[in-house]
Amino acid sequence: MQLGFIGLGTMGRPMALHLMRGGHGMSVYARRPASAQPLVDDGATACASPAAVAERSEVVFTMVTGTNDVETVVLGADGVVHGADEGALVIDMSTIDPLAAQTMALALSDRGVEMLDAPVSGGPQGAVDAALTIMVGGTTTALERARPLFALLGPTVVHMGESGAGQTTKACHQLALLVTAQGAAEALTLAGRCGLDVERVRQVMMGGVAASRVLDIFGTRMASRDFSAGIESRLYHKDLDIALGLAHNRGAALPAAAVTMQFVNALVGSGRGRDDLSALVTLVEKLGSAPSD
Repeated sequence: MQLGFIGLGTMGRPMALHLMRGGHGMSVYARRPASAQPLVDDGATACASPAAVAERSEVVFTMVTGTNDVETVVLGADGVVHGADEGALVIDMSTIDPLAAQTMALALSDRGVEMLDAPVSGGPQGAVDAALTIMVGGTTTALERARPLFALLGPTVVHMGESGAGQTTKACHQLALLVTAQGAAEALTLAGRCGLDVERVRQVMMGGVAASRVLDIFGTRMASRDFSAGIESRLYHKDLDIALGLAHNRGAALPAAAVTMQFVNALVGSGRGRDDLSALVTLVEKLGSAPSD
């Protein structure tokens, strides 16, 4: 197939390479030409705009930062909508607002173009290893068309429902991840205050009911004080904001999410938005008073 890929950052670049190595032609666009160069070196065609990518592609993937970015790439002045032929398929794998995903899908359908919202879980390493979990919103017909392509990106593809359902699922996923990370930060802070070896406590917890991938990945970074970014905290801030917006619209109470958002806000507001989420532990540590005798 002739594919297009827009957004060639930490996640998008390895994903596009997997698709190319699956035997597909590839046209690419990135705001920074340097981001596209590894794909071009591997045989992709660099394009001057998202519309130009769409003109060359049967299926266009987008993997950019946030809702406004996707809207610009898809529906903007030089957007995909202006280059896509009738019958084309757009697959957005970013994490964005579900309502915006529905709105874009409707706008594209008026031009005879289908859209899937297909956010992923697995992080940068999952993208490199083609081990992503993909949660999909959209029609069954569009999903079946995309399945051979998704198979090149990860082993788990779940159809969650109509347009927007993939993004809603991702919001719930990120909510659970972030609240769990806050719990891990508090538990490990308490362990340290009690004079215990924080990493040994984490290892014990990993053998008990408290075990989780969040405690494994982020807890390890908290214990080792490695706050270099896996995925930057500013992106989790965006994701939790989406979840809280959904809750507001649906009348759902998310008290733990509200508390966690205060810490993520503080982390980003203090200029540490590019640190890893595990840096939450440093904010929890600062809250406590000196231990009593």
